[in-house]
Amino acid sequence: MIKAVIFDMDGVILDSEPYWKESEIRIFNSLGVPLTEEMCETTTGMRLVDVTKLWHEKYPWDEKEHPFEKVNAEIVNALIGLINEKGVINAGVTDLLEMFKAKGLPMGLASSSDMKIIDAVLDKFDLRKYFKEVHSAEFEKYGKPHPAIYLTTAGKLGVAPEECLAIEDSFNGVIAALAARMKTAAYPEKTNFYNPKFNIADVKFRSLKDFTEAEFNLLDK
Repeated sequence: MIKAVIFDMDGVILDSEPYWKESEIRIFNSLGVPLTEEMCETTTGMRLVDVTKLWHEKYPWDEKEHPFEKVNAEIVNALIGLINEKGVINAGVTDLLEMFKAKGLPMGLASSSDMKIIDAVLDKFDLRKYFKEVHSAEFEKYGKPHPAIYLTTAGKLGVAPEECLAIEDSFNGVIAALAARMKTAAYPEKTNFYNPKFNIADVKFRSLKDFTEAEFNLLDK
């Protein structure tokens, strides 16, 4: 039985991936990393700190002149600027939040993004009121696909992981939620909808609008 729902943020609450790509490509290119949109897609769902370490290992830059903390801060600030300028909440998000609220299910937000980004999104779309707990993987030793963020968020909600439903858009996130033994609803990017790797999720949706009460009841067993 599902007793709590945990949302991912990037890709689920809003389609922030284009803004991530734009910010990362601009900053990493300036450091000599030949980053492309396709390369960005391989790190979707990962923490920025892990992404930065990954590209530095493959394409080293002068870390003394451009320390990781400075690089990450530049990307975060650029991303928040784009979200504030262009960000639009995904269709169906508010209806879904209202549905779970009506059912009396506590909700959590578990994101790989830094808390600064999470706060910007919650404030822009006035969503903080829906979430009992908000947690960032920046406070975990390991990011997704490790299940740590989901296990911690379930603990904060006071619900056993196997009694939680996770809503994810990235494959790394789906793996993390399943590793935490949660029911998992996948909302892949349109180009990934037919990717068979997402079939490991309990259910898969083209649109959050398709996640109806009837669909929820099928999972709530």
